[in-house]
Amino acid sequence: MRSFFRVLFSRGDRIHRISPNKHHRMASAGGATAALSMAAYYSSVTIRPPLATESHEFESKTHHVKDRHGKTVKFKNPYDSFAMPPRSDMFREIWKMWTGGWPQPKLEEKLVPVVAPQFLPTRTSSDKLRATWLGHACYYVEYPSGLRVLFDPVFEDCCAPFSFLGFKRYTEPPCRMADLPFVDAVVISHSHYDHLSYASVQEVQKHHPDAHFFVGLGLEKWFKQGGLHNVTELDWWQEADVTLTPGAAKAETDATSATSSELLPGQPITAKITCLPCQHGSGRTPWDRDQTLWASWAVASGSPARSVWFGGDTGYRSVASTPRDTKDDYGPEWEHLATCPQFRQIGERLGPFDLGLIPIGAYQPRRLFSGVHASPRDAVEIFRDTRCARAVGIHWGTWVMTPEPPLEPPRLLREALRRRGIAETGVFDVCDIGETREF
Repeated sequence: MRSFFRVLFSRGDRIHRISPNKHHRMASAGGATAALSMAAYYSSVTIRPPLATESHEFESKTHHVKDRHGKTVKFKNPYDSFAMPPRSDMFREIWKMWTGGWPQPKLEEKLVPVVAPQFLPTRTSSDKLRATWLGHACYYVEYPSGLRVLFDPVFEDCCAPFSFLGFKRYTEPPCRMADLPFVDAVVISHSHYDHLSYASVQEVQKHHPDAHFFVGLGLEKWFKQGGLHNVTELDWWQEADVTLTPGAAKAETDATSATSSELLPGQPITAKITCLPCQHGSGRTPWDRDQTLWASWAVASGSPARSVWFGGDTGYRSVASTPRDTKDDYGPEWEHLATCPQFRQIGERLGPFDLGLIPIGAYQPRRLFSGVHASPRDAVEIFRDTRCARAVGIHWGTWVMTPEPPLEPPRLLREALRRRGIAETGVFDVCDIGETREF
């Protein structure tokens, strides 16, 4: 079987125009159905090339891997902070998982609380930035401007191509895709199964057909082969200007009797979505490793702008192999290790951010996963580098991805914050699945 991903590398400005949704759902609040006016939006996306100064900085250590004809064929992590562990060690760890050497929590144990989310019934119901954790790396963010963004939606029971491989949920999704009242943009960090699900993106298309997908280079083709055409792929440090221009519509219960005098116009919504570096990898088969680009993302909207940095899935530094894993890999013997400079660059160029969605889980054993998965201590350093005012931890609490105890990441996060002299609560927190925090 050959890879079904091909890298599509393009530059310059492009415009994608999307027709407004012809069907409009009615939001429900407090169990009572109300006829809420909703605006239909025409969406346009303008892609801008990376700034010349930013491109120049990466010329010496580019993340593009080119063939002899100069065509990009795959991508790489360009800094010494990344090291690939031996495959033999990885296979031994996977064997431990299959033979019961990893934690095996069950749904009925309810290790992580799951609550019913409370979404806003209209786009302009709050002047706060609201973020709702839907499990693992999936977040639904409601901006005061009216913009609604869904990050890395995966609602399936299993985050692997085949269920016999394991990776079954031990916490339930807090809602269905149909429960999300609006989705304007869907941001995908990379192609791994715990961050990109074919079934989930099809559900987005079904319930929110005007949603626009933003992906790293090479992933656009995968979406279009699946029948999703509202998709834009970007390179690191490339921006997309998004404008949602309102039409007018009414809740579907009154649609048949609506008159022009009953239609309520909305206001234009603008946003800037920026594809940014992170330290990870990609692939959905054994044959397509790193052929599509992995990324973190910044999404800003409103005036004054409210901004979110989404870390997706990333490492920070690669810890050398040791005879025995240790949870404190920031001791003197590891001071010489290189850290990824791109998070500091993100903070300097686009920060500060109102909110960071930063991974804190799937980090053990460190000799294998440190290059691609941040530990809680790494996460605190990434938080500081990216200049986030507040943060919440993602990439934990849903599937057993690695052998650390499921509830260890929040505990080690508090310890890491204390070591850095940061308050253990109220700055970089964790929350229940389905819980909404306001910022």
